[in-house]
Amino acid sequence: MSISIKVLGMGCANCKNLEKTTINALSELDLNATVEKVEDLQKIMAYGVMRTPALVINEKVALYGRVPGVAELKEIIQKNI
Repeated sequence: MSISIKVLGMGCANCKNLEKTTINALSELDLNATVEKVEDLQKIMAYGVMRTPALVINEKVALYGRVPGVAELKEIIQKNI
């Protein structure tokens, strides 16, 4: 199964933290996923996201407006794949 994850954000510290935390969570879950950073405002708005950072898993917005810890992020990933 192919997992596609997008981190939406304009490059702020929280956006970078969410990207790092997502990669760590995937590693701990031993999941292979494509993680893409999306910084284009038009593409971000296309997901209906008004607060970044946001996490899109398999084209579904799973989280926005905050950076959870690794444990919570692992749960979010597992629920959305």
